[in-house]
Amino acid sequence: MTPSRVLVTGSNGFVGRHLLPILANRFPGATLQSAQFDVTDRAAVFSTIRQSPPDICLHLAAISAVPAARQDPDRAWQVNLHGTLHLADALRAEAPDCLLVFASSADAYGMSFRSGMALTEGAPLAPLNIYGATKAAADLALGAMAAEGLRVVRVRAFNHIGPGQSEDFVVAAFARQLARIALGRQPLVMQVGDLSPMRDFMDVRDVCAGYAACIEVAERLAPGEALNLASGVPRRVADVLEDLMQAAGVHPEIQTDPTRLRPSDIPVVCGSAAKARDLLGWRPMIPWTETIASVTRYWKDRVASEPT
Repeated sequence: MTPSRVLVTGSNGFVGRHLLPILANRFPGATLQSAQFDVTDRAAVFSTIRQSPPDICLHLAAISAVPAARQDPDRAWQVNLHGTLHLADALRAEAPDCLLVFASSADAYGMSFRSGMALTEGAPLAPLNIYGATKAAADLALGAMAAEGLRVVRVRAFNHIGPGQSEDFVVAAFARQLARIALGRQPLVMQVGDLSPMRDFMDVRDVCAGYAACIEVAERLAPGEALNLASGVPRRVADVLEDLMQAAGVHPEIQTDPTRLRPSDIPVVCGSAAKARDLLGWRPMIPWTETIASVTRYWKDRVASEPT
């Protein structure tokens, strides 16, 4: 599919800032619109869609950090579920031919990961935290709306990292501390949470390529299609920390901070992206070493620019 008008919600966020250049490169003839409305404002959402109906809408806007959702559950539900429903209702009413690409989350699988297997899209959604619950609820609601005519694909991306990610996320939190140590802004000690879990990490740019691929093959996707974007390679958080230390050139003392230990954690998170390979021709392409290097460079540059 060659879109003419693409609307992106959450375009100023971590993923959005990487996605817009990829869309501009893949679809040079398309007009890219960054949503200026608050998704919780139903009237504003309807007004914008009515005035400028898109033929593709990529919905990234969300409360995306687990701690932020836990601290303000009402806000998380309003944005992640009700905001998504406002957008879906507006598209169905004002732009019925538009394809909605919804940024769901692997967090929606929750307890299903306790199987220890690489999960497919058929695994039950059984979230273990507020963030995962809000995403699972929106995911299920959109699946039901697809049966009533909404054009939507639900993309369940696994852990993605890269330059610009908030330190609310584990890899960015590590990289920031290591950059501060490397630049003499912090003693040779860093605080960590539980290093034993294994997670399915990917580069954010690979995830964005998956979103773009959904647009390219839109006509071949079934209504309500659910797709995992995953590397299929679970990495121990301790090993990721070691890779970051090597890239930063520092090896500090590691101390466990009880406040960084998350409840309801699961030992192994791993996904199967076989369906995305078949339907989208997608697979992660960016080498792990480049992902780690780019995160390290970003945080060293950012810390260097901060006042001492």
